[in-house]
This record gives sequence, C-alpha cells and structure tokens, in this order.
Amino acid sequence: MTSLTLYTPSGVLLKAAPARMAAKRLSALGFDVSIDEAAFSKQQRFGGDDDTRLEAIHRVATSAPSIAMATRGGYGLTRLLDRLDWKKLKRSVDRGTRWVGYSDLTALQMGLLAHTGAPSWCGPLAADDFGREALDDVTPDCFCEAMSGELEAIGFRTEVGFDGLQAKGVLWGGNLTVLTSLLGTPHWPQVKGGILFVEDVNEHPYRVERMLLQLHQAGVLARQKAVVLGAISDWKPSPMDRGYDMKAMVAQVRSVTKTPVLTGLPFGHVSTKVTMPFGRPVTLLVEQRNALLGW
Repeated sequence: MTSLTLYTPSGVLLKAAPARMAAKRLSALGFDVSIDEAAFSKQQRFGGDDDTRLEAIHRVATSAPSIAMATRGGYGLTRLLDRLDWKKLKRSVDRGTRWVGYSDLTALQMGLLAHTGAPSWCGPLAADDFGREALDDVTPDCFCEAMSGELEAIGFRTEVGFDGLQAKGVLWGGNLTVLTSLLGTPHWPQVKGGILFVEDVNEHPYRVERMLLQLHQAGVLARQKAVVLGAISDWKPSPMDRGYDMKAMVAQVRSVTKTPVLTGLPFGHVSTKVTMPFGRPVTLLVEQRNALLGW
C-alpha cells in the first residue's frame, strides 16, 4: 500500500474536519494515510510557529513516505526557505517521496528545484481539495493515476492561434504571486528553455499583468519555450476597468514577448485540477485548439 502523510507547512487549519475528511477519502482510494503530529497546530495565521512547521517538514522528509501532501496552502513557507535542509528533502525524493501541492507550496517546489534539481508534483491539497464537501471525479482520478505512474499526459483546450506548436522543456512555475516573490533570491531555479505555468487567486488582471511583466522585464519569459496560464480565479471587476479584463491582460502580455502564451490549463485554486510533474521534462503539443502536455 502506498504511504501518504498529511502535514501543515503553511497556513493554519481553522477546523480539523476537512483534513480528517481528506484522510478518510484518501484511505478509501487505497492510500495508507497518516497525519503528522503537528498538522493541527495553530499560531496566528500559521499552522504552528516557524519552528513547528520547519520540524514537521523535516520529520516528513526523514520518514520519506511515498507521498507528502500538504493540508493547505495560505502563507508561511517563505519564512522557512532559508532554514530548510534541502539535502534532507532531496534524500527523501531519492527514496521515493513525491512532494505534492500548489499555492504556497510553490515556494517549497521552487526551492527544491533550485537547490537540488529534485522534482516534485503539482496537485491537490488535502483539506482544500479532498476535504471539500463535494469532490469531483477528475481531481482524485488524475491524482491517483499520476501517483501510480499510469498518467503520462494531460489535455486541455486553449485559444486559437497555436495550432502546430511543439515545445519541449522542464515544466516549472506555480502560484504567480509566490513565484515572483522569489525572483532574485537563492530559491529561484535558473530554468532555460522550459515550460512555465502559472495560476493565482484573488488577484485582479492588472496585478497578474504586472507580475507577468516583471518576469518579462527580468528576462524570464524570453528564456522559456512557452508560458501556460492556469486558472486566475475569484477576482472582482472594478468600475475603473472600462473593458480591461483577463483577455485584455493576456493580449498585453503577448504583445511584449515572442514566447507563446497559452491559456486553459485546468490547474489552480479551482475545484477541478490535474496533477502534473514539477521540474521534469515535458512535451507540449497543440493541434488546432487541443493542447497536450506529456511526460
């Protein structure tokens, strides 16, 4: 049976029920689930103080379960990046641990790739996904197939204009706000010729544009084979927009970079999401509006 450990490296779990529901559902899917001893710790908005969360990550790395799944995102991992024992995390990956998550987990995934070159997995969080009252079929099916090794590609519909696109490179990226906060730090992996994907939540299109332009002006976008946008969810229009929306934002970013910018990746702070590798070579193929990301 595949071992799976739930731990809390970032934001606080206000209630234990969603994480316990996630453990129950994951167990029903055939995983041998354990919950880290500090998973329900609380300190301000965090899942325990910094030392507690740091020790939890190191404890999980030492035990090296098949899967390490964060209970939720939020904020908190950036505080720990300078203190994480990256070699310990790398040894866990070498022993077979797959670190899974998104949102604030972007910081851990980026740091792991930057410091050790080790891959991880972008996929669901325990409480935020498996702990939902209504769980769709796609998210758990995709996760289980990815963890079993059966899943080798994901497909999605994108916009017109990219028919015939073929690109190969390392898949990397994640939450755009977390991503840009790491630019210029030691925790930023120097990926050239990669496939960069981004997602975000509660960020207005102008803020998304500003962050993508920051990556463009820093030379990051130009070094990639393609940029793929996931869900930019839960933002609210402003009376100041006057027609400026997500579509206008994407058009503006496309106007300043030669790197293809695709949309439609089913990933981010949405109820239905795929699971895909982080820091591993992938191939992106587009036929008409059908995009395929394979590894």
